[in-house]
Amino acid sequence: MKLNLEVAVPSSQAWIDCVLSRFDEFLVDHADCERKASSMAMSFVAKYPDRVEIIPELIETGIEELEHFRDVYEIMEKRGITLPERMAEDLYVKELIKRCRHTREERFIDRMCVASVVETRGAERFKMVADNIQDEELKAFYKRLWTSEAKHGHIFVKMLLNYFTEDQVYPRLEYLTKEEGDIIQGLEIRPALH
Repeated sequence: MKLNLEVAVPSSQAWIDCVLSRFDEFLVDHADCERKASSMAMSFVAKYPDRVEIIPELIETGIEELEHFRDVYEIMEKRGITLPERMAEDLYVKELIKRCRHTREERFIDRMCVASVVETRGAERFKMVADNIQDEELKAFYKRLWTSEAKHGHIFVKMLLNYFTEDQVYPRLEYLTKEEGDIIQGLEIRPALH
């Protein structure tokens, strides 16, 4: 059953053209996004240890994202690309977090919705890469990631529905999905996942 919402604003042709023309830079950003996604899943475990029903799934998600980081890093190694000492600030996620509410329960809902929105955007963009890249090995890799990220978009909503009603979750998910579309349109086009 589909639980997440589709992106409100599709990624542009200009975005995929930029990624394909500066693919090594995209790989560096992609690796960083996978590392952060793993950390985010584990931060939910640390911040909400009382939510025992979802801890196993959060751990599994964190491990899977870390495996994606490893896989991207292996591609980088083959291409002679190193990780930078410092990554650029992630304005996309920063802007999404600004839209989260602040009480413990509301923040939990909003951060999980943000996670769903980010994963859904990642899936949409990985599909674009898979559909447009010429290298067959990379095409297969990004197709595999697309299916994984699409699943993650659903997981965070499913976890929320353990604790809150659809009427508590979906209005926030709709709001954050719309806001994400506005954020994406306002960002400079660069060879980055977000």
